[in-house]
Amino acid sequence: MDAMSIARLSTTIAETGTKQEVSMAVLKKAMDVQASSAAALIDALPEAPSAPNLPPHLGNRINTTA
Repeated sequence: MDAMSIARLSTTIAETGTKQEVSMAVLKKAMDVQASSAAALIDALPEAPSAPNLPPHLGNRINTTA
């Protein structure tokens, strides 16, 4: 191996590492944006209306036989 090929290999390895670091940073930023968007969508959901004057025992048991 001559000095030029060693230098070229070293440069290629350094560029690959830098590209991977940049890709990871972009991925993390995209995930943060998606997480904040999802949180905003969940916060925008209206409250579920409460059931008016239903008996307290209603919905406590489920009949699973057909």
